[in-house]
Amino acid sequence: MDDNVNYVASPKRSVRIVLEWVEEIVLALVLIAILFTFACRIVTVTGTSMVPSFHNGDRVLVVNTPTGVQQGDVVVIVNVLNEPIIKRVIATEGQTVDFDYANKSVLVDGEPVDETQFGLENGITEEPFSSLGLLEFPQTVPEGCVFVLGDNRSVSEDSRYQDVGMIDVRNILGKAVFHLFPLDSVGPVS
Repeated sequence: MDDNVNYVASPKRSVRIVLEWVEEIVLALVLIAILFTFACRIVTVTGTSMVPSFHNGDRVLVVNTPTGVQQGDVVVIVNVLNEPIIKRVIATEGQTVDFDYANKSVLVDGEPVDETQFGLENGITEEPFSSLGLLEFPQTVPEGCVFVLGDNRSVSEDSRYQDVGMIDVRNILGKAVFHLFPLDSVGPVS
């Protein structure tokens, strides 16, 4: 028996192989589309309100949060200003937010927030000087809402302002979990 048999694929077999590959590729594309529609997205940061954590043009992976968000999470918010915004959750429903501008700190339920746990320095909260309408504090976060601030408080339009206010959790697109770009910043979001 000859061990050097050459197998020549029939035209029908070649077409079937090509169709199987096309089917696998289409299935993979559909799964990716479903994943990026319902589970996660890649978002480009616009502006400087989250410096030093994020800079203009950075890209982050944002995942849906079916279990909700908690203090310290970085979230992408829609339906508030003209474009999606990225901010840090400072307080959740039922908590009371106030500011101690003399010590440059945010107070949640009367206690200063330790912002070093978010990779920030304490004492970064200064009184905003803006022509935009500010909310009066203290404020209690209503049910189904969160209070958000940018990490760069001097330029951030966030929950301190009437235009943004308390964020309805239904307007949270998702939680930023991974820094994708630039390459020197790749890694989990803190």
